[in-house]
Order: sequence, then C-alpha cells, then structure tokens
Amino acid sequence: MTRQIITTPNAPSSPLFSQGVRAGSQVFISGTTGIDPSTGHLAGDSIQAQTRQALTNCEAILRAAGGTLDDVVEVGVLLTNPGDFAGMNEEYAGWFPSDPPARYAAKLGAEIPGLLVSIRMTASVD
Repeated sequence: MTRQIITTPNAPSSPLFSQGVRAGSQVFISGTTGIDPSTGHLAGDSIQAQTRQALTNCEAILRAAGGTLDDVVEVGVLLTNPGDFAGMNEEYAGWFPSDPPARYAAKLGAEIPGLLVSIRMTASVD
C-alpha cells in the first residue's frame, strides 16, 4: 500500500514530521497544536483558544487529504495540565456535536512554553 504525505499551508508544519499521512482510506494526522499558521504563534493562552486552533489545524490537514470531520474515527488529546480537561471539552463539544469519534486524553510529556494542548486524529476517507 502506497502512503501519501499530506501537506497544507493552512496548518503548522515541521521538517521533523508530516502533517498527515494517507495510506489507502486511512488518514493519520500528527499531533497538532494551537499555533495559528498565519502568525506562527499560539492562538491564545486559554485552553479553549488553543483547542479551537488545534482543531482548526487538524481540520485543514484533513481537508487537504480529501476528508471532513465526519470521517474522523479517533481523536487523541494531550494536555499539558490535566486540570484543563473541562475547558478543552467545552470547546471540543462544538466540533463533534453528535456521534463523536472514539477519543482518549492523556498528559502531554513534552514541556513546551505556553503550549496547553496537542490533538491528533485518525480518519477513514473514501
């Protein structure tokens, strides 16, 4: 099975990893933060603002792969501060209002100044 690297200027990128990879109908989106790609800076200092931007970035990568949020089957959320779980959920709920994908949440192990959340997704896109 051939893998296709997914890239878009509408989400932050790094030379160390692909924004996303498509293999067959599966799309794997790397852990994506709340960095606004137009400024290169975090979208804000609240968990809600960073969650919103991280999800916006994931959605942009997913669109570049030919998918939508309706195609997402799993979401992984890494929080710098587990106490931000309720605030993350507050923003997250609006993105998947019904029939949400499977999800896990865990503590982010890397310490990056100001970073509150990293979100990854797996989707099945026909």
